[in-house]
Parts: sequence; structure tokens; C-alpha cells
Amino acid sequence: MKKINCQFIGSFYSYDQLPRDRRPQIAFAGRSNVGKSSLLNELTGQKKLAKVSQTPGKTRSINFFLVNDRFYFVDLPGYGYAKVSKKERLSWGKLIENYLEKSENLYGLILLLDCRREVTEGDHQLISWLLERKIPAIIVITKADKLNKDKVNRKRHQIKENYDLTAIPFSVISGMGKKEIWNAIFDLVADKN
Repeated sequence: MKKINCQFIGSFYSYDQLPRDRRPQIAFAGRSNVGKSSLLNELTGQKKLAKVSQTPGKTRSINFFLVNDRFYFVDLPGYGYAKVSKKERLSWGKLIENYLEKSENLYGLILLLDCRREVTEGDHQLISWLLERKIPAIIVITKADKLNKDKVNRKRHQIKENYDLTAIPFSVISGMGKKEIWNAIFDLVADKN
């Protein structure tokens, strides 16, 4: 795969602040601590592009990264068990909701699911919402190196059966799935150009 040039554009705390150019946007979503920052860093080959933390809930804004001067990666705040106030969680939820509902340049969403966890109500709601609106979704099963191949395949089968979506197992340790994720991203961006 050719070299990826990716640069941080900014952190935004309201929909009105977001970049307004017409470049395609690929959003990344998932529970807190599911590995979004690790995936972004692995995909771009930049270890410190997105901040990785042991503490869930560190991403509190929508972060934009420009990839090869062609399209954006959009890192959304994690949802779930982050140890923050209810008020702050609600403001994140509103920020994410505004982005997903209003963005005219959202070409697809990469939803990260931890292979060791069951699909949560929040995950289910987001998948259903995307399917209703016909927004392309790429499911990435993170931390795939933590389970044996049979259990990972069962998780993939469960997602296919429940949502009719293909899931890509990913491991930041081995790089498993990186090429498949990039192929899916390039397909999304090419479909709209």
C-alpha cells in the first residue's frame, strides 16, 4: 500500500465549528476504550496521531484528520462507561447526533466493536440508525488477537446474521485487518467521486 499522509486538522466542540469543504468524511465510532485511537494510528502509520489513553472517555470532541489531501477521518467521542458527568455525556451525545444527522459529506462510518464484548444497546442503536438512513457502515472487530480464530469467526457470523454487515477482525498487535479496512475505506470514497 502506498504511503499515507495524514495530518491533524483540529478538535471541534460544536457542529458549527466543523470544516465545511466538500471532501468526503469517514467517521469512526465506538464505545469508550474500544481502540479507536489505536486503529487510527495503525491505519496511518503514525503512532501519536490520535492520543491513546488507558482511561476511557478521553476523546471529548470531534477530531478531524486530513488523509492524502483527499478525505477526512472523523474521530467521534466514545460512548458507554466513561467516568464523566451525565451532563457531559449528554453533550457528547448531542454533538455526535448533530454530526451524524447534518453532515452532507459523511460517506461512511467505521464502527468498532470489542471482540470480547457483546454488542451493547448503544452499538445496536447506532447500527440500526445507520441502516435506516442507508449510511454505509464498516464493522471492525478490535482486539482480535485476544481470542482464538474460532471465537472471532463466531463474532463475525453473529454480526452478519443480525445486521447483514460484514465485520473485519483487527489487531493493532499483528496488523491483522489493516489492508481490508483500507480497501473498504477506498471503496467508500471512490463510490462517491
